[in-house]
Amino acid sequence: MDNIYFLMIIALAILAIADLVVGVSNDAVNFLNSALGSKAISFRTIMIVASLGIACGAVFSSGLMEVARKGIFVPEQFMFSEIMIIFMAVMITDILLLDFFNTLGMPTSTTVSIVFELLGAAVAMALIKIGIAGGSFSEVVDYINTSKATEIILGILLSVVVAFSVGALVQYVSRLLLSFNFEKKSKWAGAVFGGFALAAITYFIFIKGLKGTDYYVIIKPMIEGKTALIIAVSFIIWTLLSYVVVAIFKKNIYKLIIGVGTFALALAFAGNDLVNFIGVPIAAYQSYEAWSVSGVPATEFAMGVLGNKVPTPTSFLLIAGLIMVLTLWFSSKAKKVVKTSIDLSSQSDTKERFDPNYLSRNLVRMTMMIAKYTATVIPDSIQEKIDNRFTKPVIKLPKGEEHELPAFDLVRAAVNLMVASVLISIATSMKLPLSTTYVTFMVAMGTSLADRAWGSESAVYRVAGVLNVIGGWFFTAFCAFVAAGTVAYLIHLGGSAMIAVLLFLAILLLVRNYISHNKKSREVKAEDSLNKAESQSIHGVIEESADNISKALKRVSKINQITIHGLIDQDLDALKKAKKTVVKLEHEIDELQNDIFYFIKELDDSYLGASKFYIDVIGSIQDVAQSSSLIANISHKHVNNNHKALKKKQGEELLFISDKLANLCNEIRKIFDARSFNEIVPSIIEEKQDLLTYVQESIQKQVERTRYEESSPKNTTLYFKILLETKDLIKANMNILNLYFEENKNISVRKEITD
Repeated sequence: MDNIYFLMIIALAILAIADLVVGVSNDAVNFLNSALGSKAISFRTIMIVASLGIACGAVFSSGLMEVARKGIFVPEQFMFSEIMIIFMAVMITDILLLDFFNTLGMPTSTTVSIVFELLGAAVAMALIKIGIAGGSFSEVVDYINTSKATEIILGILLSVVVAFSVGALVQYVSRLLLSFNFEKKSKWAGAVFGGFALAAITYFIFIKGLKGTDYYVIIKPMIEGKTALIIAVSFIIWTLLSYVVVAIFKKNIYKLIIGVGTFALALAFAGNDLVNFIGVPIAAYQSYEAWSVSGVPATEFAMGVLGNKVPTPTSFLLIAGLIMVLTLWFSSKAKKVVKTSIDLSSQSDTKERFDPNYLSRNLVRMTMMIAKYTATVIPDSIQEKIDNRFTKPVIKLPKGEEHELPAFDLVRAAVNLMVASVLISIATSMKLPLSTTYVTFMVAMGTSLADRAWGSESAVYRVAGVLNVIGGWFFTAFCAFVAAGTVAYLIHLGGSAMIAVLLFLAILLLVRNYISHNKKSREVKAEDSLNKAESQSIHGVIEESADNISKALKRVSKINQITIHGLIDQDLDALKKAKKTVVKLEHEIDELQNDIFYFIKELDDSYLGASKFYIDVIGSIQDVAQSSSLIANISHKHVNNNHKALKKKQGEELLFISDKLANLCNEIRKIFDARSFNEIVPSIIEEKQDLLTYVQESIQKQVERTRYEESSPKNTTLYFKILLETKDLIKANMNILNLYFEENKNISVRKEITD
C-alpha cells in the first residue's frame, strides 16, 4: 500500500511538467502582449528578454511555495493520506482547466485556479472527515483558512476595477502630454517619461520580483522603509540616463522601457506564479519525505510539518525554468492567448472574435450618452485641443503589408508595462493577494479605452470580449472549486484505481485538445477558403473573384446535397454538418464585405470601375450562400423538432433537383476555372431553364398533394420553402454568370474603342 504514495509522487511530477506547459501558454499574455502588440523590438529579441526574465524568476522562487502548504487549508488538521488526495485532485483539475481555456484562446488566472482548486479539494476532504466523525457542517472553518480565501476574492474584484481605472487614467494623461506624434516631442519630454517608467519598473523588479525569496534577505536592510527615497533617486538617475540615450545616442527610449518592462513582468511571472504550477507537487514531495522517515501509518501522520517554511531545491527550480522557457518558444497556444489580448486592445481594425451581447450594447450606449453630455460642458476650444492630441497619424505601408501594422504604439505599450508594474508592486508591499493576469489584462483594456481604440465601429465587440474574459475568470473560480472537490471525493471512494482512471481520462482529454487545436490551425487557410481582392484593376478583380465564385459554388453544391440527403434520411448529424459548413461560408463572405471599404480606399482613380464590379460579385455570392443557408437551417430545424419525414415522392423530387443543381453548378464552375466568359454556353441556359421548370412543376404537384393527400402542415411548409429557395439559388447562379458575361463584353467594347 505504501508504494501507492510513491507512485502518486511520480504522477504528480509528470502532472507538474504538463501543468508548466499549459500554465505558461496561459500566462504568456501577462508579459508578451505589450511588446508584441507594439512591435517595438523584434520577435526574437522579445523572446530572449522574456526567457531571461523567466529563468531568473524561476531561480528566485524558492520561498514562494507557502500557498500550497498552508495558505488555503490548515495542514495539521489533515493526515498524510488525505493531503495526498487533495494534492492529486488539485493537479488533475488544474491541468485540464487551464488547457481548456488555452484551447479557447482565453486568458485566465493560474493564481485563482490553483487557490480555488486547493479550497475545493480541502473542503471536500474536510466534509468527508466531518461526516465520518459525525460532526456538523460548521466545523469546516476549523480545516480551512477562511480569512485568506476571503482576501483573495476581494482582491480579485478590487484588482479588476483598480487596474482598469488606473490604466485608463494614466494613458489618457500620457496621451494628452505626448499625443500620437510623441517622437517629435522635445528630448526632455521623452526623458522624463522614461524616468517615470523605468523608475517604476526597476522598483517593481526588486519588490515583486525578489520579495518573498531567499535573495530578498540580502537587500532588505537597504530598501525597507526607504521607498520614497529610492523612487526619487531612481527617477532622477533614470531621467538623466534616458536623456543621454535620447539626445546623445539617438536611441528610442520607449523601446528600452518596453524591453525592461517585458523582462520585469516575465521575472515576476516566473518568480511568483511558478508556485501555481509546481507548488503543489513540491509540497507533496516534501510531505512524502517527512512521512516516509516517520514510521507512522499514512492515515495517522498529521501534516503539521507543512506549516514550517521549507526551502525548495534549486535543481527543481532550474528544471521548471527550463521547461517554461521552452514552452514560451514553441507553444502555439501561448500565441493564441496573446492574440486575444492584443486584438481586444488593437488601435486599428481587426477581426473581431466576440459577438456583441445585451450588456455590451447597453454599456456602450450609456458611455456614449455620458460622453455626449460631457462634450456639452467642456468648451469647444478645449475639446478641439484634446481631440487633436488623440488624432492618429496615417501610416501607409506598401501594398501587401497592411497587416504588419502594430496593434498600438510605443507610448501605450510603455504605459501598460509601467502601470502593471506599479500596481503589482504596491499590492505586494501591502501583502494583498493579487493575480498578475487580472492586472496586466485589465490595464491593457483600460489604456485601450482611454486611447480611443474602442471606437463606434468596434466598441460593442471589444466590450463583449472583455466581459467574456472577466466572466471566464469567475467561471474559472467556480469550476476549479467544484471540479477539484468532486475529484477529491472520487479518489476517496475509488482509491488507487480511481486515480488511474482519472489520469487516463486527463491524458485522453489533453491529447484530444492537442489534436483538435492542430487541426483548427491547419484549417485556418483551407483550400476552398475565399480570398479578398488585392488587385486594383478590373482585369485583376475578375481573375481573383472568379476563383472565389468557383470555390463558393463547389461548397454550396456540396452543402445542398448533404442537406437534402440528411433531410430524407432524417440524419441530424449530417444536417448539423451542413449548417455548420454554410455558417463558415457566410462568415467568409461577411469578411469580404467588411473589406470592401479598404479595397475601395486603395484603388487608383483610373480603376474605380473595379469597385462596382467587386461589390456586385460579393453580393451575388451572398445571395447564393443565403439561399443555401436557409435550406440547411429549415431542414435541420424540421428534423431536430422530430416532425414527420418527407414522403417518398417528395424525396425523389428533391434528389432529382439536387443532382441537377449540382450539375449546373459544376458546369458554371468549369467556365470560371477556364475564364471563358466570352459566351454563355447554350446548354447551360437550357439546363437552367429545364431545372426551373421542374421546380415549378414540383411546386404544383405539392399543391395538388396538399389538397387531396397531405396531412402535415409542417411537412408542406418545409417542402414549399425548399423549392422556393432552390429557385432563388438557381437564379442567383445564373446572375453570377451573366454578371461576368456582361463585364467581359464591356471590356471588349472599351478595348475596341481604345484601339
